[in-house]
Amino acid sequence: MDREFLSDLFADFGPVTIRKMFSGYGISADGINFALALRAGLFFRADEVTIPGFEAEGSKPFQYSTRAKTVLVNSYWELPARLFDDSEELAQWARAALAAAQRAKVKKRPKGKKAVAPKKVVKKPPAKKQAAKKAVRRVGKATRPP
Repeated sequence: MDREFLSDLFADFGPVTIRKMFSGYGISADGINFALALRAGLFFRADEVTIPGFEAEGSKPFQYSTRAKTVLVNSYWELPARLFDDSEELAQWARAALAAAQRAKVKKRPKGKKAVAPKKVVKKPPAKKQAAKKAVRRVGKATRPP
């Protein structure tokens, strides 16, 4: 899938931003990423509200393999193939995917610095060496002739 094809595909949905990502493209609207176009297919953002629709269509979640294991990404599901020929229904699915991405964004904690309690300053008593030097200085001043 190339940019031009994706732009045409989402024409009924509305304006989208298509950015190079991984081995394909990330697709976003209003600054929120809601779809991935990869070699393996087109994947829409999903959550507990939208996953049943994907399951009913026989779709599967996005997955990729590492050297050690296969990773299942349950937050992105493959778009049913029949929707490539029905731009109006694809736009409805895209709106649902954008809504799922917005719900996920609300669930996340805002990124920022954690509140850290101020550290208590503890005064250390002078070390024995320092105390001994001070004592020598005092003694030295007292024994010096004027």
